[in-house]
Amino acid sequence: MALNKVLRRAKIKRRIRKKVTGTTAIPRLSVFRSNKQIYAQLIDDVSGKTIVSAGSLKIDEAQKVNKVTQASIVGKKIAEKAISAGVESVVFDRNGYLYHGRIKSLADSAREGGLKF
Repeated sequence: MALNKVLRRAKIKRRIRKKVTGTTAIPRLSVFRSNKQIYAQLIDDVSGKTIVSAGSLKIDEAQKVNKVTQASIVGKKIAEKAISAGVESVVFDRNGYLYHGRIKSLADSAREGGLKF
């Protein structure tokens, strides 16, 4: 049976989440990609709380550029917020998406912003 795109991503996502969990010291950097926007959040899975979040919808300069550049702006923003919240290292959760394009751009700019993963 052939899986459609949504079921395929859900299967990959479950496989990733078995291995990747966030703690208070090292939270999980989760990425969500829609057709027009991209969002990232740092999650403490032990307490079930979001520490910081950033999305391209709230950033005005991200609305005027292409989607890969938009993702790098969000990556810089999430790194900046994480550093100010006292978080330096994270585990990356690509959320079932392939690691290229917008996801890679966000991860690279978050690394440049000072996050370690």
